[in-house]
Amino acid sequence: MAIARPVRALALTGVVLWCFFIWQLFKPTGSPRGPGKIEILPRERDPNLDPTGEPEGVLTYASEEYAPGPAGTARINATLLALVRNEELDGMLQSMRDLESTWNHKFNYPWTFFNDVPFTEEFKQRTQAETRAECRYELIPKEHWEMPSWINNDLFAESTRILKEKEVQYADKVSYHQMCRWNSGLFYKHPALAETQYYWRVEPNVHFFCDIDYDVFRYMRDNNKTYGFTINLYDSPDSIPTLWPETVKFVNEHPEYVHEHNAMNWLTDKTRRPSHNEKANGYSTCHFWSNFEIGDMSFWRSKAYEDYFNHLDRAGGFFYERWGDAPVHSIALGLFEDKHRIHWFRDIGYQHIPFFNCPNSPKCKGCVTGRFTDGENWLHNEDCRPNWFKFVSMG
Repeated sequence: MAIARPVRALALTGVVLWCFFIWQLFKPTGSPRGPGKIEILPRERDPNLDPTGEPEGVLTYASEEYAPGPAGTARINATLLALVRNEELDGMLQSMRDLESTWNHKFNYPWTFFNDVPFTEEFKQRTQAETRAECRYELIPKEHWEMPSWINNDLFAESTRILKEKEVQYADKVSYHQMCRWNSGLFYKHPALAETQYYWRVEPNVHFFCDIDYDVFRYMRDNNKTYGFTINLYDSPDSIPTLWPETVKFVNEHPEYVHEHNAMNWLTDKTRRPSHNEKANGYSTCHFWSNFEIGDMSFWRSKAYEDYFNHLDRAGGFFYERWGDAPVHSIALGLFEDKHRIHWFRDIGYQHIPFFNCPNSPKCKGCVTGRFTDGENWLHNEDCRPNWFKFVSMG
C-alpha cells in the first residue's frame, strides 16, 4: 500500500532533523567567537606572569609620621576619592576593606566621598568605621551634575534611541551620562578638592589583592608621574564615533598642546583591532580603565586639558553619544602629556568585574597570577596592554 505524501514528507523531515542533530554533536569546533562574530585575537604572554617587585625610583615607606590625624606629617595633599550613592554602601565597604587592609591602614590618607544627593547618616557612620583616616562627605553642586543648557532634549532622546539599537550599555541612563561628564572634567573643580593635588579613585565592589608598602602618592610626586593605571582596554566604538574627529579638530586648532613625547601610536593603532579604528573614525579606542586611576590633578587643571574638555563639552558627545571619562582622560594624556610620566602599577593587584591585574608576587593573595579575565574567552580581545607595552613601555 502506498504511503500518503504528507506522511512521506514528515518522515523525510524527521530524517533531516536527526542528521542535523548528529552533525551538531560531532562537528569540528572552530575558534570561539565573541559578539559580532569577532575572531578571538592571538594572546600575548602576560608580563604579570614574571616576578613582580616594587617599582624603580624613590619610594617612601610607612612610619610613625603617617599616624592618623595631625601627627601624620608625612602625608602629602592627596585623597582617596569615590563617587558613590547611598544604596551602594555595601559595595563601598567592600572596596574600603580591601584597600585599607592592603595599603591605607599604613598611611591613613583621607577618604573623600561624592554624591549628587546628601549622604545618609548610616553611610557616614559605617564608612568611617572602616578606617582610622578622616572621611569627608561632599555634595556635588547641581550646576556640575545637571545636563547643561546647550543640550537639546529631543536630540538627546533620539540619540539615546539609536545608541540602544546598537546595544550601547547604559545609553538610556541620564545619570550615567552625567557621571561620565563629571568624572571627565568637573570633579577636580569641587571646592573640597581645591587644595588637593593627588587622588586615587576607588569604586564600589572592586578588589585589591596585594600588600603595598610604599606611599603611592609620594611615589607619583617624587618620580614625576602624572597618571597611574592598572588595566588598559579597548572601548566600544559605537559609544564614541565622533570623539576622535572632535579631538582632531581641537588639535588642529591647538597644535601647541601636543607633547613631543606623546602616545599617538597607541591612540591611533589599527593593526590589532582594525574594525574599532574604523568605527571610531581613526581612534584605536585604547584607554586606561579609569575605575582605577591615581592621578595628579595639576594635569586636569592645565590650560590644555581645560580647553580640550570645554571643546568636547560644547560638542555634546557626553549626551548625544556616550563618551566616557576613560577615553576622554586617556586621549588627553596620550596627546598632551609625556608618555613616560604615565605609569602601569603592575604591582597593585586589582579587580573590577570582569577584568584583573594580578601580579606574580608573594605580596598578593586571592587572585590567579596573570589572569586578565574570569569571563568568556572573547573578553581577552579587550586587553590593550600589549599595545601600550609596544608603543610606550611597561613603566
